[in-house]
Amino acid sequence: MKSVKISLEMAQRVKEFVNITQSYAYEILLKSGKYVVDAKSILGIFSLDLSQPIMVEIYSDNCDDLLESLKKFEA
Repeated sequence: MKSVKISLEMAQRVKEFVNITQSYAYEILLKSGKYVVDAKSILGIFSLDLSQPIMVEIYSDNCDDLLESLKKFEA
């Protein structure tokens, strides 16, 4: 498992983030406080407090390409 902290403050960034994560077969979760949602669920993401940084947990050891794609969202 690998983790990275991101920021998704605008709706357009959420849409772009979901489009990226949906192309990966492995499990990707977002954690904000006590809440955990699927990173591929746009409705789940909008249920989080997007004014705060969010932790992305990637359940794959071979995810360097995804980490590279997520650099633009890093908090």
